[in-house]
Amino acid sequence: MKKIAFLSFGHWSPGSDSQTRSAADVLLQSIELAEAAEDLGADGAFFRVHHFARQLASPFPLLAAVGARTRRIEIGTGVIDMRYENPFYMAEEAGAADLISGGRLQLGLSRGSPEQVIDGWRHFGHAPRAGETPADMARRHTEVFLDLLRGEGFAQPNPRPMFPNPPGLLRLEPQSEGLRARIWWGAGSNATAAWAARLGMNLQSSTLKDDENGAPFHVQQAEQIRAYRAAWAEAGHAGAPRVSVSRSIFPIVSDLDRSYFGRGGSDSDKLGVIDGTTRSIFGRSYVGEPYQLIAELAGDTAIAEADTLFLTVPNQLGVAYNAHLIESILTHVAPGLGWR
Repeated sequence: MKKIAFLSFGHWSPGSDSQTRSAADVLLQSIELAEAAEDLGADGAFFRVHHFARQLASPFPLLAAVGARTRRIEIGTGVIDMRYENPFYMAEEAGAADLISGGRLQLGLSRGSPEQVIDGWRHFGHAPRAGETPADMARRHTEVFLDLLRGEGFAQPNPRPMFPNPPGLLRLEPQSEGLRARIWWGAGSNATAAWAARLGMNLQSSTLKDDENGAPFHVQQAEQIRAYRAAWAEAGHAGAPRVSVSRSIFPIVSDLDRSYFGRGGSDSDKLGVIDGTTRSIFGRSYVGEPYQLIAELAGDTAIAEADTLFLTVPNQLGVAYNAHLIESILTHVAPGLGWR
């Protein structure tokens, strides 16, 4: 059994072929798709965060709205770029959104990917310390955020406060109990996966990772997951961690599917260079009749290792089509693989 959620990058553009022509369109349709996914029996609604782009960028208002309009599904991010985040403000926002949802928040964080502008985090008031890289800064922000979620007091109270204080040092409010255990790290390498495990975060692994040994993408991703679990066990954490992988899967079950995706997808991995230095491997997409998808996905070793699958959706095709896509996977593909 696997949890199956959708992951939306939240693209919008004014083109005539797009059903999300404005930021308002993509925000409102994201809420509607989460409601539809819950009705269909999916397990989660997750959203990517990109700044300076015509994509979703401010996750907490959206997560709070989704939390208020749904009752069962997990809601979260995949991922928030921690180079841009003030962890103190973020802890308050996350606590509020989690309380609104009734404790269903699953926050994916990361050091981020190449952005639309040069050093965009500087415009948000952040800069690496001496000797730090931007990735180091993101991990530092993350560690501060995790400490704040523990809910321990750290701030000296004013002796003449506007409102009465509880005794002792003060913490940020609102606090949402249990949220600390529902933080994930989007790891691009085996080393950062192990770092996340040592800090007690769950693991999100996407369709892109560092090419560390030349093996097929799904093999390298499965190796990453095993390295993460070994580091988790070595750290001595209680309980078992959560692991998700992302995939683009498009069953062909109608003429409309065929018109959109009938020419097939990328049936092989691709290599590229990120940030001008990092050699990366991009996983293939899966397109075909359900029986073909079942046969191909059965050989994906990383999916076999994970407990949660994120389905990347083409959000610009609109709510109705994406609900159809999710339903097709839940109905025609997942049962044949033992996911349902």
